[in-house]
Amino acid sequence: MDAGTFALLAATMFVAAGLQGSIGFGAGLVAAPVIALVEPDLLPALVVMLACVLTLLVAIRDRAHLDVRGAGWALAGRVPGSVLGTWLVVAVSTTALSWIVAVAVLVGIGSAFLGWRPARTPVSLAVAGALSGVMGTATSVGGAPMAIIWQGLPPARIRATMSAFFLVGSLMSVGLLTLAGLVTSAVVEAFLLLSPVVLAGFFASRWLNRFLDADRLRLVGLLAAAGGAVVLAVRLILG
Repeated sequence: MDAGTFALLAATMFVAAGLQGSIGFGAGLVAAPVIALVEPDLLPALVVMLACVLTLLVAIRDRAHLDVRGAGWALAGRVPGSVLGTWLVVAVSTTALSWIVAVAVLVGIGSAFLGWRPARTPVSLAVAGALSGVMGTATSVGGAPMAIIWQGLPPARIRATMSAFFLVGSLMSVGLLTLAGLVTSAVVEAFLLLSPVVLAGFFASRWLNRFLDADRLRLVGLLAAAGGAVVLAVRLILG
C-alpha cells in the first residue's frame, strides 16, 4: 500500500469511525465504497475487522443502554445471513462484489431517507439481522437493515444495541472469512495500520457529540457514503 492510498484510507476510516461512534452505524457505508475504489481486494474483511474494534469501544461506552432482548433476536438471524454472505464473497468476482457494495449502499441510504419504520417484533428483528448478516459479511455494509428496525429509539440505546449486535456479528463474519481464506496478509497489515485511526475517530466522536446534532451528522455521513457509491459505480461503468 503506497503512502497516498494509506492517507486516503486513513482519512476515510477516521470519518467512518467518528460517524459510527456518534450514531451507532455508518462506518461501512462510508468506508466500503472508498476501499472498493482504491483497494478492492481488502473487502470485505478489512472493514469487518476494523468494525470489531469500533463496536467493542462503543458497546463498552454505552453498555448501560443496551437492549439485550432486541440484540438477541437480531443475532438469531445474523448467523444464517453471515453464512450466505461468506458464500457470496467466494462465489462472485471482485467487480461483481464492488457492484454489490455500490448498490447495497445506495439502497440502504434510500431506505433511511424514506423513513420506513417497521414494528420491532422477534420476527422482524430476526429478518433484519439476517439481511444485515448477508450484507455485512459479503460487502461490509450491514448497517442499513438494523438502522431501519431500530430507528426512533433514544440515541444511546441505538448506539449500544447496534454496537453489541455488530460486535458479535462481525466476530462471526471474521471467523467465516478466515475459514474462506479471505483474511490475507495484506488485510492484516492494513488492519494493523488503520486500527489507531479507528481509535482516534472513536475518541473524536465523543468530543463531537457535545457540539453536533446527531441527525445532522447522520445526514452528512449518508451523503458522503452516497457520493462514494456513485463514484464507484461511475468507475465501474467506465471500466
